[in-house]
Amino acid sequence: MGLVLVKSPVRGIFTGYTYRGTALALIAFGAAGCQERYVTNYPPEYREYAYISNGGSNTVTVLDLVNMRQDRVIAVGANPSGLAVNPRRNEVYVVNSGSGTVSVINAETNTVAATIPVQRQPYSIDVDAEGRRAYVANSGSNNVSVLDLALRRQIGVIGAGVAPGLARIANDGKTLVITNRVSGSVSIADANLFKVRSSFDQCPGATDAIILPDSSKAFVTCSGGHQIMVIGLAHSTGSEPAPADVLLTFLDVGKTPLQITLKPDGGEAFVSNYDSDTISEITTSSNEVGGAYLVGAHPVRGLVSADNSLLYVSDFSAGWVGIYSIDDGKLINSVSVGKGPDALGFSADGHLLLVLNAQSGDIAVVRTGTTPASLLTLFPAGRAPNDIVVKAFRVH
Repeated sequence: MGLVLVKSPVRGIFTGYTYRGTALALIAFGAAGCQERYVTNYPPEYREYAYISNGGSNTVTVLDLVNMRQDRVIAVGANPSGLAVNPRRNEVYVVNSGSGTVSVINAETNTVAATIPVQRQPYSIDVDAEGRRAYVANSGSNNVSVLDLALRRQIGVIGAGVAPGLARIANDGKTLVITNRVSGSVSIADANLFKVRSSFDQCPGATDAIILPDSSKAFVTCSGGHQIMVIGLAHSTGSEPAPADVLLTFLDVGKTPLQITLKPDGGEAFVSNYDSDTISEITTSSNEVGGAYLVGAHPVRGLVSADNSLLYVSDFSAGWVGIYSIDDGKLINSVSVGKGPDALGFSADGHLLLVLNAQSGDIAVVRTGTTPASLLTLFPAGRAPNDIVVKAFRVH
């Protein structure tokens, strides 16, 4: 199967690659499994929805996870891609790459409450821990828009490298990590001054990034090669404050590392190595790679359970989600989900895993609380689904 460089973002991660040349067999699901019901007890005022951006349909599909049904389909801007939820407000944000806008969805009514203009070809969005500001990576204008979410408008623009695909805000709200895919660089910006304070090169195809919970360090996937860039971030907290950003090291992982996911406790990170069919395990405190493990054909995304014990990996060409036991270092199970599984999301209680199938255009719901994990049902999505997020709240 070939990898072809393209100019526009595709699917759930801004990789710069599109996939072709391999036909996947259609996964058949038993009728009984698809009709099985998920039953749990929720208070009357509780709401929980999953939101899926459909790049080819200019819509967002909304799934009601309490009643296990499709709630509605919302029209947004052209070519919606990245999604984010507000941790303090009942809002969901949709980046419209073709329109140069961000749609604000009121999660209580599931309607578009506002549309915020940004710059050219926005791709991803991240929201700070206080739910006050959002950061939108604009791949077509080589910058990042800073949004005031209460005022619902752009209040600043931060310059970046060529074709930024991701802007990740640290937990302390002070540092923004920007991955620049085409220039193969990482920009570190002061989130309060709206200014880049340092830049690091030699990360070909810079794609995904994580920041440790204490805001001290960033790990960036260099998807054009086989390495992870590790950057020490300037910070004033903790026992060892750092006055400046510094390149700490490069870690060798597998071929085409697309995405990196962090355990909730921050102690380990896992890299999806697309062209090696492996994941690499990184100890974040010592910047060491513990090993690489086979998980399935072309892994693209990972998600760690809240108890730090299990890693779920979407294997794009295998049509399944692999389940990896972190303590045992073994692949313990796999669940067939559909064609081209990509983006992943947990329900609020972690008992359901939602899998976006990019090629079959649907959402698989996997029950994680059973042994082994099993497919619960499938929901249709729109054309070319890109991303998925979950928002849970109580209506007062």
